[in-house]
Amino acid sequence: MARYFIHLAYNGASYCGWQTQPGLPTVQQTLEQALSTLLRERVGIVGCGRTDTGVHASDFYAHFDVQQPLDAEAVVFKLNSFLPQDIAIFRIFPVADNAHARFDATARTYQYHLSDRRLPFRQGLYARIYYKPDLNLMNRAAEVLTEYDDFTSFAKLHTQVKTNICHLSMARWEEEGDEWVFTIRSNRFLRNMVRSVTGTLLDVGRGKLSIEGLRAIVERKDRCAAGVSMPAQGLFLTKVEYNEVY
Repeated sequence: MARYFIHLAYNGASYCGWQTQPGLPTVQQTLEQALSTLLRERVGIVGCGRTDTGVHASDFYAHFDVQQPLDAEAVVFKLNSFLPQDIAIFRIFPVADNAHARFDATARTYQYHLSDRRLPFRQGLYARIYYKPDLNLMNRAAEVLTEYDDFTSFAKLHTQVKTNICHLSMARWEEEGDEWVFTIRSNRFLRNMVRSVTGTLLDVGRGKLSIEGLRAIVERKDRCAAGVSMPAQGLFLTKVEYNEVY
């Protein structure tokens, strides 16, 4: 068997997330079907993470095993011709037999995009709000989050995870043209975490929640205490990091 990494991006609007679900369109299922058809063998793919329904990825890695070595460049060309336009394959390259797209990842970065303006050329790629938040205040609040490692208050309920501990290394807001962009980096993320963190920070930015109130929410370790979860369409997985340079 030969193991390969695949580097790709996708617009998640038409998919029920990355992970295969019976009877539902997902990125993993679409990619597995395309690869299996092209290579004429059953191919299973393991992703670097699981994005939820409607979430996008501009930087995503997965690995798969095949019986014989590939002409990787030719497979990339054929795969891009075969797949829907909302999935793009950048590279396929050989890796060690024990390389793992998910477990070997050392950090992941997400960005959330939002605006108070109607942006016709960004439809489906940002969330619209109807007020101007205080960016400085939200950055103060975001900095507070890096002091904590238990993010139970921002985790989707009833998920099968062993721990809610995440090590945030960066969280900040920036103004980019007509949008406000929240960037957050951590060794791992919980389901729905970024969207609920974003919603809670916006409560700070519009004066509904104080910095101390944010601290209290984190320390309560109760999802019901945090703010609303923002819509999936504004969320992007933008960077996955490994010790190996991929």
